[in-house]
Amino acid sequence: MTTRRDPRYAGYPYPAEIIATAVWLYFRFPLSLRMVEEMLAARGITVSHKTVRQWGRKFGPEIAARLRRRAPRRGDKWHLDEVVLTIGGRKRYLWRAVDQDGFVLDALLQSRRATKAAKRLLRKLLKKQGRAPPGRSAPTR
Repeated sequence: MTTRRDPRYAGYPYPAEIIATAVWLYFRFPLSLRMVEEMLAARGITVSHKTVRQWGRKFGPEIAARLRRRAPRRGDKWHLDEVVLTIGGRKRYLWRAVDQDGFVLDALLQSRRATKAAKRLLRKLLKKQGRAPPGRSAPTR
């Protein structure tokens, strides 16, 4: 009895498990394509980094979405940091939103220091997290 192959991987000379593992390694960890190629070679699988890149382009969005769904929930306490950096001799302002566990939720790099941009960053984060951004309340006297 033969096992049925997944139709998404039809026409590829490698089994679906190898393709999925290579793409998972590339998207899950901060690895380059050549590092993924070397890791597979250490396991006796000869595949080029260009092939891994093509697999990543075709199967990557689906695997990345699965990883995001399974990611642990972010903390309920967020901090917004502002850091002044010098890049290429020019001052830049880096805004980072970090949760209580130190996970960087989002970052914004800009040439001007603008509180409006930081507030926009937080609104975008709240929207992405599925929480409603706080409405403008009437000023209290």
